[in-house]
Amino acid sequence: MADQLSPDEKLHLITRNLQEVLGEEKLKQVLQERELKVYWGTATTGRPHVAYFVPMSKIADFLKAGCEVTILFADLHAFLDNMKAPWELLELRVKYYEQVIKAMLESIGVPLDKLKFVKGTDYQLSREYTLDVYRLSSMVTEHDAKKAGAEVVKQVEHPLLSGLLYPGLQALDEEYLKVDAQFGGVDQRKIFTLAEKYLPSLGYAKRSHLMNPMVPGLTGAKMSSSEEESKIDLLDSAGDVKKKLKKAFCEPGNIENNGVLSFVKHVVFPLRGEFCIKRDAKWGGDKIYTAFEEVEKDFAEESVHPGDLKASVEVALNQLLEPIRKKFESPELRKLTNTAYPDPSKTKGAAKGAKGGGGGGGGEDDDLAPSRVDIRVGKIISVEKHPDADSLYLEKIDVGEAEPRTVVSGLVAFVSQEDLQDRLVLVLCNLKPQKMRGIESQAMLLCASIEGEPRRVEPLEPPEGSSPGERVFVEGHESGKPDDRLNPKKKVWEKVQADLKISDECVAQWKDKRLLTKLGQITCKTLRGGNVS
Repeated sequence: MADQLSPDEKLHLITRNLQEVLGEEKLKQVLQERELKVYWGTATTGRPHVAYFVPMSKIADFLKAGCEVTILFADLHAFLDNMKAPWELLELRVKYYEQVIKAMLESIGVPLDKLKFVKGTDYQLSREYTLDVYRLSSMVTEHDAKKAGAEVVKQVEHPLLSGLLYPGLQALDEEYLKVDAQFGGVDQRKIFTLAEKYLPSLGYAKRSHLMNPMVPGLTGAKMSSSEEESKIDLLDSAGDVKKKLKKAFCEPGNIENNGVLSFVKHVVFPLRGEFCIKRDAKWGGDKIYTAFEEVEKDFAEESVHPGDLKASVEVALNQLLEPIRKKFESPELRKLTNTAYPDPSKTKGAAKGAKGGGGGGGGEDDDLAPSRVDIRVGKIISVEKHPDADSLYLEKIDVGEAEPRTVVSGLVAFVSQEDLQDRLVLVLCNLKPQKMRGIESQAMLLCASIEGEPRRVEPLEPPEGSSPGERVFVEGHESGKPDDRLNPKKKVWEKVQADLKISDECVAQWKDKRLLTKLGQITCKTLRGGNVS
C-alpha cells in the first residue's frame, strides 16, 4: 500500500489524530527522499492496559505509510523513574511487555515482520552512550531536567537523581536508535523540547516529534497503569470489562474528559473505520457510524444514551482483547505474568503482618478512612440550567463558607428546579474542581441511585433542622480530620464510595455504619438498596 501513496498522503497518515507535531517541515523533506524512521518507547513499569491501543493504532498508521518503526522497551528508564520497576523484575517485565505488545499488534492486524524491537539496556550501558550521558549532564541544568520530566517522571517531595537523568536518556535514544522522529504522548512534550535544545549541542541532529493526545481513563482522568479504577487491563475477563465500563465516567451529553468516547475516537475508528451503536429497537435500533464526529454530536445532543455507548464499546473492546486473552492462556505466559507482577497482597501484606507483631485488629488503612472525605450539609440557594448542556444544572450551594460554591450536577432528568431550590443537601467538598462543559464544578452533590431502565436518582437528605456547613461523619469515625484536597491519584473517594450504600430503611451507610450529623442520620426518600454517588 505504501508504494502507491504520495508523500503528502503518507504525511496525512502519519499525522492524523495527533495533537501536535514538532518539526513537520523536516518530515516533509524526508518523505520526499525516503521512508521515515520512527521510534516509540515504553518504560516497562506497570501492566499495559487498553489505552495502549492508542499508540498501537498510530503504529499501524506509520506502517501503512511505509515508515520503519522501532519499539523500544525502556527497561533502564523504568528503573530510573523512582524505581517503579525493581531491578530484579526488570528482565521479567521486559519479556511480559514484549509478549503483550506483540499480542496487541497481532490483534489489530499489524505485521510484526515490519517492526524492530529493541531493549534499552542492549545499548544504554555501552561506553559511548554512558560518555554521552556524562556530556549531556554537563550541559543540562537541574531546573531544565526537572521541568522536562515533570509530566512523566513520578513526582515526589525528595526526588532522586535518577529521575533527573531520565529525560536526557530519552533524548539520547533518538540518536542511538538512528531515527528521524520520536512518537509519544503529549505529556512527553517537555522531554521532546529538551531533546531539540540539547542534541545539537552534542553534534547530533534535531529530530521531529509526533504527539498523541492523552486519553482519559474511565474515571475521567489520565488512564494509568498504577491506578486500578482508571483502566482496563489487557487480560481482564469479559465480566471485568463489563463491570469497569459500567462504573466509567460517562455523563449524558458530556463530551469532555469522557474516556469511553475517547476510546471510540482514538482506537475504534482508526482501526475499524466505523462504529456500531447497539440498542433496543424501541430506542431506534442499531446505528452504524462512519465518522467519529457523528457519534460525538449525537452523544452531545443526548440521542445516544451512555448505557448504549458503554455496551457498544464493550463489544468492540472484547473483540480486540479476546485474541490477547487466548494467547495468555498458555502455562508459560501465565507464569510470566505472575512472576513479573507478583500479587502485592502476598508480598506487602505478609511483610505488614510480620511487622505488626501478630494478633488481631491493626490500624485502619489510611486510604480507606472515611474521615478523609469532607462531606457537609449544603443549602441550594440558586439553581438554573447549564447554558451549554440540557442535562446539567448549575447550582450555587451554601456549605458554610464565606461564598457559596458553584456545583454542576446531572440531575435535570431526575429532579425539578423547584424541588432543588432552597433544599438542604449533602455536598462532597474536597474533590479537585473539574470543568463540566466549560464551567468549573467546585464540589459534588451526593445522591442515592438505582441503575436500570429507567435509572432513578434522589438527593441525599440531612436531618431536619440541619445548617449549611455541618460536618457529616460515619458512625464510629467521628474524630478523623478530612484532607484539604483529595489527591485524584490516590482514589480515596472512589475507595470510600465503593462501600457507600442505602439500607432497607433508606439510611445512608458505609460498611453497614450510618452516615450522621450531630442531629441524626442521613437518608433518602425511597431508593432502598441503592448506591451513593
